[in-house]
Amino acid sequence: MTDAPPSTAPLASRFELVTIVASAGGIKALGELLPQLPVDFAVALIVVMHLNPNTASLLPQILNRMTALKVKDAEAGEKIEATTIYTAPPDHHLLVTGDRRLRLTQTQKVNFTRPAADCTLISVAKCFGHQAIAVVLTGYGHDGALGVRAIKQHGGRVIAQDPATASVANMPQAAIATGAVDWVLPLEQIPPALAKLVQRRG
Repeated sequence: MTDAPPSTAPLASRFELVTIVASAGGIKALGELLPQLPVDFAVALIVVMHLNPNTASLLPQILNRMTALKVKDAEAGEKIEATTIYTAPPDHHLLVTGDRRLRLTQTQKVNFTRPAADCTLISVAKCFGHQAIAVVLTGYGHDGALGVRAIKQHGGRVIAQDPATASVANMPQAAIATGAVDWVLPLEQIPPALAKLVQRRG
């Protein structure tokens, strides 16, 4: 569980969506992760971070400086496109619909937060199934734990940041405790692991 995915593993290049979830320390972690993704990273990404619900988010602008991939706030009804990073806006849960479009809701908070990682991951699991990868980074609390269970149950893959390399270990620890995590990796090993999974053929 602690090793990066081997290049010879029989996992097809079947993945279409990577969902990255984080809380405290997440900007710093993303600043190390996103620049290391290849410019031809040919899947869509969703980033869910716990944000202040009372202020406009600068997350897309911040992340845009970290990567050559397109970064934008998710919009309701928007179709998910490859090579684009969608961020969950403040005070909205970000969901994926059956026709692979984005949906924003203001239903009750989950794990005391909105957006909540669990809401996004559970909807991604139902829609993308075995084509989904979840990544749990640094953060307080246990948001994401139910979500990674759903990802695994629907045939997807789960990566958790090694808690020893996280600014705040709670979220990756909670994910690991579910038994649904495929790989526990130091932050610097997550981008090449994602690249191997996404680029693999077979």
